[in-house]
Amino acid sequence: MLIYSLAPLLGLFLFGLIIGSFLNVVIYRLPLQMRRAWGETNLPEMNIAWPASHCPSCQTPLRWWHNLPLISWLALKGRCGFCSADIPLRYPLVELSAGLLAVLLVAQLGWGWTSFAWVAWSWVLLTLLMIDWQNYLLPDVLTLPLLWAGLILHWLTGSDLQFDQAFLGAILGYLSLWSLYWLFKLLTGREGMGFGDFKLLAALGAWLGAPALLPIIMLSALSGLLLALLIKLKKQWQNQPLAFGPHLILAALAVKLGGWPLMEALQLGDWLRLTGWAF
Repeated sequence: MLIYSLAPLLGLFLFGLIIGSFLNVVIYRLPLQMRRAWGETNLPEMNIAWPASHCPSCQTPLRWWHNLPLISWLALKGRCGFCSADIPLRYPLVELSAGLLAVLLVAQLGWGWTSFAWVAWSWVLLTLLMIDWQNYLLPDVLTLPLLWAGLILHWLTGSDLQFDQAFLGAILGYLSLWSLYWLFKLLTGREGMGFGDFKLLAALGAWLGAPALLPIIMLSALSGLLLALLIKLKKQWQNQPLAFGPHLILAALAVKLGGWPLMEALQLGDWLRLTGWAF
């Protein structure tokens, strides 16, 4: 009986692995497309669908068995089957993360189309996390549709209060970081973050509601501070810029998956109850 109850989740996990393989393509190619559009003509011409999957080192097209999510990386021992170049660990990690996020969210929310909307939300966030971590970019082509999708979801499925909180979350999410950006720039003359961070937090506010912004900002600021201290200790990382998007995304996933127990741990439960919002 347990096997039958777990079979749908296993199928969802395997589907998540396949989606994760596609996300790896987006993570690698979308920043190259953007940079080429900005004038870097020395970069290869490509889009999400073309050319076929190939090794970035030797340019050899991959066989179908080289594209099996997670399995191929393990079978090849993390190396290209043609030139033996290392295959970055991010490939299996993204595939595994996509599968686990799908299972965790459906296990939390139950089966239904709104649950799959949240799963898609997590997959877009995973893509944005990796792109920002590697390229310091948060593409509008991902953040803006994510914002609108959150508002539409709450308009279609939520109460008036939920839609109001989502709408307010989008506005406050953008304005909070926008204000912080200009305050920092006026005081220091330097830019502390990119405009993509404003749009990302607006999208997170649209999905999770205005009450979630405070815990998201608290958790992301804490994780960002810890990473900054680690960079201070590592001399070889001294000049490495710090992307804030991954911290916002990890905090948002923690708020969604952690729910009220996390809010209680942060001593924010009473404040959130007053807003009438539920995770």
